[in-house]
Amino acid sequence: MRQHRLRIFAAAVLLLGLTAPARTDDQGASQRIQEEIWALPLPLPMFAYLVRPVGDGPFPLVIMNHGVSLNARDRSFFPLVEFRDAAMWFARHGYLVVAPVGTGYGAAAIDIPERGLYGPFFSKVGKCTNPNFLDPGLAVAQVDLWIIDYMAAERRALPQGVIVVGQSAGGWAAIALSSLNPPQVKAIITFAAGRGGRVDGKPNNNCYPDRLVEATGFFGHTSRVPMLWLYIENDTFFGPALSKRMYEAFTSAGGRAEYHLLPPFGDEGHFMIGSADSIPIWSPLVERFLDKVR
Repeated sequence: MRQHRLRIFAAAVLLLGLTAPARTDDQGASQRIQEEIWALPLPLPMFAYLVRPVGDGPFPLVIMNHGVSLNARDRSFFPLVEFRDAAMWFARHGYLVVAPVGTGYGAAAIDIPERGLYGPFFSKVGKCTNPNFLDPGLAVAQVDLWIIDYMAAERRALPQGVIVVGQSAGGWAAIALSSLNPPQVKAIITFAAGRGGRVDGKPNNNCYPDRLVEATGFFGHTSRVPMLWLYIENDTFFGPALSKRMYEAFTSAGGRAEYHLLPPFGDEGHFMIGSADSIPIWSPLVERFLDKVR
């Protein structure tokens, strides 16, 4: 009975999303876009914010991966719509954008070990003395592959030419995805990608920087997808010295990445992509990069 109700609820949310009114570009552009909320019936069901040009499609697909909080309480307040302005930018350029809300967020952010309650959160890296940076990235990469297959099967998105965008841990998952070289993915763009940043809330205090660099090189050994890596000078999660080490390890191993260190943005550059004011900074770099991979 419970599973039946969940299926009905998911179908209702999907229907509400499909009948939502179209929106016009805030800047008055001719490209009209439509925002929706979908319940994705993946092997791990999850909600997703979806924005696309008005019309039946299919459209080229962009997947946007959000970051991670290891605090269950913080995850319980995670917004259903993340990176709205950045997603709209891609939609105005003709893409269908899917921004999934990972499992273990919102109402599913249950993590009370003393009561034997654990939420479906699979992004923990373990203890900093021996962190596992590889598997959590690959787990989210698998979700991206599910989304690609589902959106193509629904004939909403084109099955080829997919672009994956990720911020922080979501960017790390995109780097992990690149190591699998899925044929559907033509390009990957990351903003402040990494894992293990700001241990105990302290700036520039990474969990195990040498292990992170090593893991980045591991992914680089098999990665051949063209990538654009964007980092920010005043990022206190993955600062310039660390991000450059990651880039060198990745490309030295054979990975294909274009690296840019952007000037300081606001009080904390790590969250730059979440601000509409950042679009004039990163969009020219993204446009040039996408022109190269067309």
